[in-house]
Amino acid sequence: MHNTVKNLLDIENNIKTHLNKLKINNSPKIVAVSKTFRIDKILPIIDHGHIDFGENKVQEAVEKWTEIKRINLKIKLHMIGKLQTNKVKHAIKIFDYIHSVDSKKLAKKIANEQNIINKKIKIFLQVNIGDENQKSGINKNEVASLASYCKEIGLNLIGLMCIPPVNIDPDDYFKEMNELNKSLGFTELSMGMSSDFLNATKHLSTYVRIGSGIFGQRS
Repeated sequence: MHNTVKNLLDIENNIKTHLNKLKINNSPKIVAVSKTFRIDKILPIIDHGHIDFGENKVQEAVEKWTEIKRINLKIKLHMIGKLQTNKVKHAIKIFDYIHSVDSKKLAKKIANEQNIINKKIKIFLQVNIGDENQKSGINKNEVASLASYCKEIGLNLIGLMCIPPVNIDPDDYFKEMNELNKSLGFTELSMGMSSDFLNATKHLSTYVRIGSGIFGQRS
């Protein structure tokens, strides 16, 4: 068994065991964050049957995934990085999910472009839950307003996403995100990475974004 497949299976088992212990009914999807990794590193888990992958650059995603997605129609590609409005047109063609919508301008651009090619992308709003100046994401007090705007313009909004501050226990942030998500009536929640995914699943994250935990450290 290839080591990336073993890593993936270990993570799946860890999540299951963790949630069983806590008696929490949640089975999150693992988005394998394949950004910067070459396709030969990714193929073993595609062959294993994994379908959710995350990229953060549109150009890299187009180059790496266009052919694979043509052959394997089950694969779902998740845009997890900051999306510039001038890249939206290309992003819409290759991605199935965008986790990083944080402005009306970006939302409107996505709505326009997906209407042109008649494709419905699943959208998460990125919340700057730690209120950090250097981070993308919308202030939590403005989420409801952006959410209703997205619905007005016909976006398929499924939930919220966050990246909590580093080097601080993320528990309170995850708890707050879960409450905010529920208050808006969403069922999907994108949070948790290689270092804190177990914590995120406890707070009902439904998509965890794991890169180095599966593929090893980036060079």
